[in-house]
This record gives sequence, structure tokens and C-alpha cells, in this order.
Amino acid sequence: MNIALVARNTFRESTRDRILAGVGIAGLALILLTLPLGTLALGEAQRLTVDVGLTGISVFGLLIVLLVGTSLVAKEIERRTIYNLLSRPLGRPAYLIGKWIGLSASLWVVAAVLGICLCAVLAMGGYGSRAPAVLEAAYLAGLELTVVTALAVLFSALSTPVLSALYTLGFYCAGQWSWDLRDFAHQAPPALGGLLNVIANLVPNLPIFNMRSLAAHGELTTPFHLGFATLYALVYSGCALGLGAAAFETRDFK
Repeated sequence: MNIALVARNTFRESTRDRILAGVGIAGLALILLTLPLGTLALGEAQRLTVDVGLTGISVFGLLIVLLVGTSLVAKEIERRTIYNLLSRPLGRPAYLIGKWIGLSASLWVVAAVLGICLCAVLAMGGYGSRAPAVLEAAYLAGLELTVVTALAVLFSALSTPVLSALYTLGFYCAGQWSWDLRDFAHQAPPALGGLLNVIANLVPNLPIFNMRSLAAHGELTTPFHLGFATLYALVYSGCALGLGAAAFETRDFK
């Protein structure tokens, strides 16, 4: 119950944040901008709309995580409201999990709204049949943001907002290139290759959440892929939150 209360309060606070509203409006504007740009795409209007729209969901979602998620704990410490929260029968791990659930729910709302708007724009252009593939891709983008949010909560429990944002962004970028890191590790010297393999295994495997190329052609992914991506997101987020909770238990707020 305590986790639910923290999650609800975090969700309400994040949805009222001007940053989230501004980023959401920017995402909608980007999707609508594909309408006039599609006329210049020489027959690739539908593909341009899908690529830009889905990329916008991931990029603007990441921006919300960096601006809001990495300062979740720091705000509570600065306002000294964390003392009132933790003085109640609320464990520090439950506090972090509640923060993660609340912000993740906000990001899911943003991903859902932008995904539905993208489907509406495609329908206006006569490509309504692409909607199922776009919704699947938006779902995977939501899972990706859930994993990144867990990393943001982990780093926010350990460091300052600026450093947390840098660490989160670094893990996000490395996660996007995790497959390339593994390929490069096979060609690098043994010492460097081993290091690259360790990094590739530690960062999130974000390419499994990228379905933009399939969605651009209106193709659906497999149920196994959706299930595996969902399980991976939950397991990785759980590991990140577990590390954050262990470090948060020993943190001194004075």
C-alpha cells in the first residue's frame, strides 16, 4: 500500500510538471510536422511519418527521464520532505520502487498519447492499416523508457541530479550500441575485447525494443519477441532498482 501511495503521488507530481507538458506538446508538434514534410518525401511519406513519430516517442521520453527522473530523490532531499516520508512505516526500497512506478506510468501515458496521435495521422494519410504495427512499436518504446527510468532512479539515489543525468544518458547511449560493442569486442585485442564485453553485458540491451523498421513497413513482430522484451525490461529494471535500494539504505541525508 505504501508503494502505491508513493507511486500515485509521483505520478500526480510528474503529470503536473511543466516539463512533461512541454515535452508532450513538442512530441505532438513533431508528429503533425510530418504531414507537410511527407509531401517532400517522394513516395516515402508513410515511412517518414512512422520513423519520425516513433523516434520522437523515444527521444522525448528520454528527455523527460533526464529532466524529471534524475532529480526525483534530490527534490525530496532539498525540500526535506523525504524525512517525513521515511519516518513513516515506509522502507527505502519501497520508496524507490514507488518513484519508479509513478514516473514510468507518466511515461506510458505520454507514449500512449503520442502513439495514438501517430496512428491518427497515418489514418488521415490513408495508412490506417499500419496502426497495429505502430502500437506494438509504441509499446516496446514504453518498455525501453521503463528500463531507462529504473536507471535514472538508481543513479538519483546515489548522486546529484546533474551526474545522474549524465550517467543515465551514458547508459542509454551505450545500450543503444550494445550489439555493436559485442561485434567490436570480437575484433579488438583480448584485453579490450573483454572490457567491451563486460560493458555490453552491463548496459541495457535496448535494440530489442527498437521496432521502427518493421513498423515503417506495417509488419508486426512475433509474440515471443513481445514477451521476451517485456520479461527483459522487468528483470533489468528489478536488478537496477535492487542495486539502487541497497545503496540507498546506507545513504546519509545529513
